[in-house]
This record gives sequence, structure tokens and C-alpha cells, in this order.
Amino acid sequence: MSSDQMVSIFSGRQSRYLAEKIANSFDIPLGKSIVTEFSDGEFQTSYEENIRGRDVFIVQSTTPPADNFMELLMMIDAAKRASARKINAVIPYFGYGRQDRKDKPRVSIASKMNANLLIAAGVQRVITIDLHADQIQGFFDVPVDHVFASNIFIPYLKKLNMPELIMASPDTGGTRRAATYAKALNTGFVICYKQRSKPNVVEQMQLIGDVEGKDVVLVDDIIDTAGTITKAADLIMEKGANSVRAFCTHPIFSGSAYERISKSAFTEVVVTDTIPLKQDCDKITVLSTADLFSEVIKRVQNYESISSLFKI
Repeated sequence: MSSDQMVSIFSGRQSRYLAEKIANSFDIPLGKSIVTEFSDGEFQTSYEENIRGRDVFIVQSTTPPADNFMELLMMIDAAKRASARKINAVIPYFGYGRQDRKDKPRVSIASKMNANLLIAAGVQRVITIDLHADQIQGFFDVPVDHVFASNIFIPYLKKLNMPELIMASPDTGGTRRAATYAKALNTGFVICYKQRSKPNVVEQMQLIGDVEGKDVVLVDDIIDTAGTITKAADLIMEKGANSVRAFCTHPIFSGSAYERISKSAFTEVVVTDTIPLKQDCDKITVLSTADLFSEVIKRVQNYESISSLFKI
């Protein structure tokens, strides 16, 4: 039996829509599993086929509520107790990624805590895309394959064929990301500098760089309430840009995000399917990560290099 034939792909309830596409890309059926719910809210995960000696890949984004993360832990534990040969967690969106350090006294480093819980449950490898902070990889004592959505975004950007293209970061924290895209596309970049009065609220914003007559593309890893990025789009257009787009990996889209995007200056907001959209919006385009994750799984199984997928 070849290494590919040893693979079984399963899904938690949160990411079944994506797991089905990954399994289809890998050319195998999605594994059978169920979640039984009790009247008090407790639930039980169960594999409905034999996984003894198999290499199991469990697809589940750990978006709120916390049940999604708990379900992933239980599926890992169930696979371990069912004598799976290898247990791999495919986590398209790694929740609590914004809590990667102590930014003030007496707070939890939730990213590290979640990594510890995954290790304790029995995970042997983690596959994810565009972590909020690269150092989260170091929180794990098992291999972490951290790939980038640029493998999907850059080909799409090139197809748009914008001669006056310039990249932008919605805040100073994303400067490195914007600079890397700009280098790959042989163009310049600008930065939006923001000051927050409290979480999810931008007090003021300034633009560093010239965007007059340019087609601007803002790049970020997540859009939550869309307050920052729509404010950046409005500022960019006020400064004389031809158009403004956003490319973002994880569409959290909480609160008034959809309304803000609909009313914004954006020509288009391009996201991936790591998190399912809650509603339709004419300005939002979704690109799938399924083929990328399928390729990573294939290379992991065949002990092939995946370093090219780590590059922008």
C-alpha cells in the first residue's frame, strides 16, 4: 500500500465544507465521523470507520465558539485511542492567534495554552495557513507546516493586470507582509498608521506614502470588524488612488463587518475559505485553499519538500 493510500481525511463540523473540497482534491472520500449532542450541550465525537494504522488528517478551524476547539481536541484523542498511526491537525484558521504574548500584566497567552492542549491530546503534526504571528510555530513541540495564502493571492493579483499596482498595509504591524508582496510583484508599498482607543476601535489613521493615480491593494491576515481596513480604504481613496482592493486570508467578519464592506470604497475584497462566510456580499470574492492543503498533505505523506509553499 502506497503512502497516499494510508491517508484518511476527517472533519469537524465547523470545517466540513472545506474538508470535502480537500478530500476531493486529494481524490479520496471524506472519512465518516459523527458528533452526538446531549441535551445539556455536551457532545461526543466518533469515527464511523476503522482508522487503525492509518495516517489521519483532521480538518477543523478553531473559530469561536470554544466548542470548535474542544471538538478538534476530542477528535485527536479519539484517533489516538483508535490506534491511528499518525495524527495530523489541519487548522486553516488558528483561533486565539492574536493572544501570542503578554501585551499587559496578568493576561493569558492563549495561543501557547492552545498549543499545549493540542500536544496533550496527541497531535503529531499541525498544518495551518497565515498564522497571525509567525512565532506561534515555536509554541508547538511537534512539526508545524505553516504555508502562506500568497500562493493563492499572487496568481490572482497577476491576472488582474493592474499597471499602477501598489501594495499597502492597513497598520504598521503588517508592514513586513506588504513589503514582501511588493517585492514579489516588483512594486512599491505604503503604510497606514493607526492609533486605537480600545480593541476594535480606531481613533485616528494616517497614510505613509503616495498613492495618487495608483491601484492600491491592502493585504492582511484577518478582517474582524472591518473597521480598520475600511477606514484605510477611505483614506487611500481620499489621497487620490484610482482604486483600492483588500486581500485577506481569514474572513472573521464579526459585528458590522459586512455592512461596512458593502458601503466601503473597496472595488473588491478577496478572502479565502478558511472560515465560511455568514452572508453574501457583492464585493467579496472567495478563493479556495483546498488544493493548497491537499498538496501539503500529499508532500507530507511522500516525505517531499514543502519549502516552496512557505515562500511568498
